This record gives sequence, C-alpha cells and structure tokens, in this order.
Amino acid sequence: MTVEDKNQVLKDQAIEIFKAGLRAVDPKAAIKSYCGLNDSGILTIGDREYDLNSYKRLLVIGAGKAGAPMAAAFEEICGDRIEGGLINVKYDHLDDLSRVKIVEAGHPVPDENGQKGSESIMEIAAQAQEDDLIICLISGGGSALLPMPAEGLTLADKQDSIKTLLSCGATIHEINAIRKHTSAVKGGRLALTAHPATTVSLILSDVVGDDLDVIASGPTVPDPSSFAYCMEVIEKYKIMDKLPPAAADYIQRGAKGDIPETPKSDDPIFQKTQNLVIGCNMEAVLAAKAEAEKLGFTTVVLSSMIEGETSEVAKVHGAIAKEIVKTGFPAKPPVCIISGGETTVTITGNGLGGRNQHFAIEAAIDIAGLDNVAILCAGTDGTDGPTDAAGAVVDGMTLENAQQAGISAKAYAADNDAYHFFDKVGGLIKTGPTNTNVMDLRLVLVGSE
Repeated sequence: MTVEDKNQVLKDQAIEIFKAGLRAVDPKAAIKSYCGLNDSGILTIGDREYDLNSYKRLLVIGAGKAGAPMAAAFEEICGDRIEGGLINVKYDHLDDLSRVKIVEAGHPVPDENGQKGSESIMEIAAQAQEDDLIICLISGGGSALLPMPAEGLTLADKQDSIKTLLSCGATIHEINAIRKHTSAVKGGRLALTAHPATTVSLILSDVVGDDLDVIASGPTVPDPSSFAYCMEVIEKYKIMDKLPPAAADYIQRGAKGDIPETPKSDDPIFQKTQNLVIGCNMEAVLAAKAEAEKLGFTTVVLSSMIEGETSEVAKVHGAIAKEIVKTGFPAKPPVCIISGGETTVTITGNGLGGRNQHFAIEAAIDIAGLDNVAILCAGTDGTDGPTDAAGAVVDGMTLENAQQAGISAKAYAADNDAYHFFDKVGGLIKTGPTNTNVMDLRLVLVGSE
C-alpha cells in the first residue's frame, strides 16, 4: 500500500469517527432520553415530574439550530396536549411539526425574520399565566436566532455589533455578555417575561464548559455578567469606535446604572424555572472515542473544553502528531487523539472559511511531510462559518498536493481563505445541516507502521 493510500484510509476512518460523534448528539434521541409522559399525564423531565392535569396550557417555544427536531420529539411525546408555540431555527434546519410553528431566520448574523419570531415568542411568554407550563427548547445558534433588541436599539445595531465582535477574536463568553445586555430576551429576560408561569428549558450545549448562562446567551438563566464587564470587553479589544453609536451609548449608560441590569440568581422568578442540559460536546467526544477503539486505535481524549486562537491550537495538535511519530508518546500507533470545544479566529484576510477549515489548513502546514498521519476538524452543526462545509480533513501530503496545483497554503491561510484552498486540493467535509450543535470535534490519527 502506498503512502497516499495509507493516508486516504486514515482520512476515511477520521470521517467515520466524526460521524459517530454526530450520531451521539442527535436532538430527537436527547429529548426522548430525558423526557417521558405516562398514561396518568405525568411528564417526567430529568429528575422532576410535572402533572399536566394541573396545568391549563402546555406551550413550546425556543430557538436554535436543533430546535425543529427537538420540537418534533417533544410533539411525539406529548401530542395534542401541546396547546401551541413557536421556535426560531436557522434557514433549512427543519422538521415536520403539527403543534409548534417554525420561523426560519438568519445565523450567525441575525435578520428581520429572527426579530419577528423573537417578538412572537416573547408575546407567548408575556401572555402565559401561573397555571401554564412552558417548554423552552434551546440549542446552538440560539443567540443569533433570538435577536430582539433592547429598547432604543435596532436590529441593524445588533447585527453590526455581532459582526464586530465575531471579527475581533472575542470569546463566546465575551460576545454573549454584550448580546445579553443589548437584548430584550437574553440574560434571563425570557424567564422574567414568562413569570409566573412554570418554565422548563431543555438545552443542547454549544459552549465550552456547558455554562448555562452562555448557551444561547441564557434566556432563562440568571446572568452573572454586567454592563461593567461589557465595557471591559470593549476596552480589551479596542472596538468602542467600531460599534454602532447607539449600542456603544446603551452599554455605557448601563455601566453608569442608568439602565436596569439583567436578572440575577437571587431573583425569585428562577424558583419556577428548570434548566437542563440534555446534550453536550463530551457526549460526542466519548462516542468518537468508542468508534476509534472499534476501528483498532488506542485513544487519548485531550479535553472537551479547548479554546483559544485556532492557529495556535492547530499547532499544538500538529506537535502531538509529530511526537507520536517520533517517540510513541503519549501512545504508540495506531493512535487517535480526540479533542472538543470551540476555538476563535482573528480575521485578517478577506477570504472564505471558518474556524474548523482554518484549523485544518494550519494543521496541514504543521504536519507537512509526515507519513501515515491525518487530522480532521469539523463542526457538529455541519456549517463552518458562512460556508456549506462542516470542516476539513488533511494529511502529510496536503501541502505537497497544493504545491503541485500551484497554490500556497500559507497564502490562503493568511487570507482566511481555507474554503477555496480545500475546494481546489480536496479535503472539505460536507454533511449538510445536521440539526444539532455541540461545538467542534478534532481528530489526530497516526497509523501503525
């Protein structure tokens, strides 16, 4: 078998392992594993029970890329006991629903559909009474899909603010703090609006550490951040003059105490709110681990909480591959190194791509010339940045193939144009919308001699 053939086998195995991780975080399976309804009308959610006979209405609301299959699974459980509801989802992330309406909206940049859907969701919450039960379905993308601006701000203000934050290299925690403080929905404000109804949020986590207040910017969760922290983020990245004037002024006024803070943990509204994570990155990581072992690899899980600048994280993974080849540490081949989490890219170019494709092109540069090594990085949502690819897979010959095609990996990386690089040399992973989102999976495979 040639080196090229060995590399192709590894790349195919990497894709198999990635798909096993995807299957483990299927939204419908997650809902059904945590929720059940018996013949007496007792709805079990996690370790709590809700007697539907004691509630006047059962309503379903929410937002996120996985919202449609989550709602479909809940409809299968509760059927016509559901009075109605509405969820915001990303365009084309659909399922067949009969009781809950769907609004398709923009992600990662919010649009008018998202705002209209958010307003309808808030109307449902505002009209809920003490004897109503609200099921709130939250998943990755929920922040962008609940774009109802705070009073005095416009959707354009929020759109431009998010664009600035996405391009400056801010972490998801930093971005969401500002999202929450310029929103009428996030940072616990949805729970505040729904009170005194009982609210249960079922959550697919797409953030490192599964912090409830960060997932979809915590619409039903107490908010530990503050206007003062938002000012620290703005000053850290020196973006005050890049933000829309209205948004910058709103945050400054909030920091001075002129605008009420988001609800905090001591607010009594949260006594009638349950927040439950039903799927996360570690579940995908462990499923990938099981598949890799099934294929004969010794597996090492680094972490499901990896953050940081994408190019630097890629170099670390490349270094691990080189160490395994040279010394057999941390394990002798065949080895599969697995990590999860979500990195960030500081954009300096004008190309097309996403953090996973950028990771892959940087990894390809780092492992150039290594035989019997493959590295994959892909998003579990099937969409990496504004592209139709989930990520990419590379090997030690990727750079050589690029050179033969007359293109420079370093030049494409510098222009943040990994998509067009892989479109020419091969390696893009296209799954289509997966209707789930628990961040990213990264795989380093080193084959046996």
